[in-house]
Amino acid sequence: MELEEVYRRDLNLFVALQVLIEEGSVSRSAVRLNLSQSAMSRVLGRLRELLDDPLFIRQGQNLQPTQRAIEISMALNDPLESLRILLSPTNFDPKLCKQHFSIATTDYAMQTILPYALPRIYEEAPNISLEFPPLQHEQMFKQLSIEGCDMAICRPTQQVEPLQQEKLGLVSVFCMLSKSHPLADKEITLEDYLAYPHALIAISDGVKALIDDALSGHPAPKTVLRAYHLEAALAIVDKMPLIITVPADLAYLVAEKHNLIVKPLPFEFKPFEYSLIWHARCQHSAPHNWLRNLLKEQCGRLIDKRVQDMGLV
Repeated sequence: MELEEVYRRDLNLFVALQVLIEEGSVSRSAVRLNLSQSAMSRVLGRLRELLDDPLFIRQGQNLQPTQRAIEISMALNDPLESLRILLSPTNFDPKLCKQHFSIATTDYAMQTILPYALPRIYEEAPNISLEFPPLQHEQMFKQLSIEGCDMAICRPTQQVEPLQQEKLGLVSVFCMLSKSHPLADKEITLEDYLAYPHALIAISDGVKALIDDALSGHPAPKTVLRAYHLEAALAIVDKMPLIITVPADLAYLVAEKHNLIVKPLPFEFKPFEYSLIWHARCQHSAPHNWLRNLLKEQCGRLIDKRVQDMGLV
């Protein structure tokens, strides 16, 4: 029988068959299924017609299932139990979860947010697997709808609807200097910022464009190095008086480790919103809800507290 033919059958009849076998009585089955006795008798008639078998033989006050009814019941046990479990509300236990999640991320998220959140994620759900494809801003809807990514962590650079969005917090930008830098013990002025050579850690959220907008009307800083990771800048930070411009969270994570000094920007820079974005198909999934809530909790805490922890506000 083709699947579309199965669709045209009343599959509720198989539930009724199981109940009839368990109860051995039309009247008791009617009570369980909240039907009248006559309606239950009609259900039994439809079952007999569908399956081309009498299904039950009356034996005193009870119904005795035929061999055909017993065979059908045995075949239905597993699928009906699976449906019962599927339709029953359950409390999600991350420790039992073995799901694979794909999270599209920017360089910034990979270098800052995720290392902060991953220990907690795997502590709660040691059996999951995670994949982090690079976020493509212009193709984000395609990534989350067609290409199978479950969510994205980024600064939205365009309208995200009809995708779902939750703001994680504000991200600002700061400077890092070597302790041997001429400005290490001084407050950086705008003139200083424009005069010294720069390394820009190019986070793929359009941060450079935001800095350029903030400096509109001023000469462009002399950028001698632009890279996606800090390693290149760290290799020369003691060789030349370099100003490294990075998001504040990244500054927090690496400054102490690499013996660098963090300074605020010497011009007004409006912090940008970082967000968690996902497709509506994942909206009501218990595993996805758990992971989104954990990411929101961990990332929101990181973004909100990093600057205060460093005494930079």
